Amino acid sequence: MSRTRTALLAATALVAGAAGTAMAAVPGDVGAAAVPCTVDYQVQNQWNTGFTASVKVTNNGAAKSSWSVKWTYAGNQQVTSGWNAKVTQSGANVTAANESYNGTLATGGSATFGFQGTYSGSNAVPATFTLDGVTCNVDSGGPTDPPDPTDPPPGNRVDNPYSGAKVYVNPEWSENAAAEPGGSRIATQPTGVWMDRIAAVNGANGKMSLRDHLDEALRQKGSGELVFQVVIYNLPGRDCAALASNGELGPTEIDKYKTQYIDPIKTILADPKYASLRIVTTVEIDSLPNLVTNVSPRATATPNCDVMKANGNYVKGVGYALNKLGDVPNVYNYVDAGHHGWLGWDDNFGASAELFKQAATAEGATVADVHGFIANTANYSALKEDHFSIGDSVAGKSVRESKWVSWNRYVDELSYAQALRDKLVSLGFDSKIGMLIDTSRNGWGGANRPTGPGATTSVDTYVDGGRYDRRFNTGNWCNQSGAGLGERPKASPEPGIDAYVWMKPPGESDGASKAIDNDEGKGFDRMCDPTYTGNPRNDNNKSGALPDAPISGHWFSAQFQELMKNAYPPLS
Repeated sequence: MSRTRTALLAATALVAGAAGTAMAAVPGDVGAAAVPCTVDYQVQNQWNTGFTASVKVTNNGAAKSSWSVKWTYAGNQQVTSGWNAKVTQSGANVTAANESYNGTLATGGSATFGFQGTYSGSNAVPATFTLDGVTCNVDSGGPTDPPDPTDPPPGNRVDNPYSGAKVYVNPEWSENAAAEPGGSRIATQPTGVWMDRIAAVNGANGKMSLRDHLDEALRQKGSGELVFQVVIYNLPGRDCAALASNGELGPTEIDKYKTQYIDPIKTILADPKYASLRIVTTVEIDSLPNLVTNVSPRATATPNCDVMKANGNYVKGVGYALNKLGDVPNVYNYVDAGHHGWLGWDDNFGASAELFKQAATAEGATVADVHGFIANTANYSALKEDHFSIGDSVAGKSVRESKWVSWNRYVDELSYAQALRDKLVSLGFDSKIGMLIDTSRNGWGGANRPTGPGATTSVDTYVDGGRYDRRFNTGNWCNQSGAGLGERPKASPEPGIDAYVWMKPPGESDGASKAIDNDEGKGFDRMCDPTYTGNPRNDNNKSGALPDAPISGHWFSAQFQELMKNAYPPLS
């Protein structure tokens, strides 16, 4: 599943790669005044009878308040769905008209849209495009751009980066783990490297920089393949519904996010020195789901999330990150997708998938910039609930009616991740996208782990007696008491799942249990206070948090010991 950059060739050139990628290449800025408009049409992904394509139109004429791009297929391609434009087809003729939100097209401005289609035989790129009736990609014979030397070569991404590869062991985390009694049992497990502020990129407070980690990854790699996992986590107005993980950038500082955070990370990751690594990014956890569940008019709304939905900077930031990092041929972008206890309800599931699609096509990004999604990042939802299923009924009531499930469609992360993958593919994401599941803290083992279903007295006794997840509510997310290490990281554990990962390093706090002054922009959230009795986001249940916790990301020895004690599978 590769992202192929545009080569600047004649407009009628057809390029077909090994992955079935085709391009209509267009002139660039040089001599652009002689070209009224340019259209860049790229077949991003292609399979037996279907494909997805991205189209970028650039207007070099007078500014427009609406636009329409047209082309004609020489073969039998048929558009089935589109995004960021109203795409219709009559016979071989296709028309893509702007949506209400992207009709403005300034002089020199561009708009990008995409679609999914079917074909049989060849899938040739159309030879001619028009913008409002004017033929694009042709001029009076003036010059065209040479290839841009800063553009990376086409990527050679594998379908699953974890397959046949070792995964990077963060020496800083490993040292902390090994220093704990019994910690040597897991100190060699791979974990994610978190870039949670600008200073982290170059190393802060004596910590390793991103380059330091990548250099160490090359050492660990040796002659084989190695995955390096990095968490991209610094959006403006970050974590609008969780004060413990607020960040350094204010809600409007999108330009700073782009130029001082994403751009430097992209420059480092694109260094040819690191081209042999498989770099997996987890893009902005807990951001986009907030725009679905924690905005007005919902009872769970917060003013900060309303602000971030209104200004669009979560969507812009994620789109920009996907676009820029997706340019690096050996980067595999995985977008955070919440967890089943957040997005598994009917009114959250589809809306979230649609929002992921919106972000994946914002700021120049396309669905081809997304290699997959990650569920349960830094969370505690059980991987599999073996003792009850969503289809069970007890005492005349469905499991969905139990207080714990509360009408959710899913009871665990595996079923949620697999279903979400199917939904995303139906919306135009590549049919080969893979899911990651963070299993770093969802084992729920130890003496209290149920060995069978609960009593059938009622649907609540049945579910509560059999569930592995021992939280008071699935909305509880901070330093959960009783949690344990989950499945060890492994590749291809289930259909549609690229890997189980420990993206959240076990033993690093979710947030302080009381207010602690710090220079990292991290606030105090009552959900990390063990005395807190809840809010609408956790159905007014106790927080279930451990006491005496440090600020998020800092080492929390008591939590680490509890995670080892309650590990499932157990530690030997």
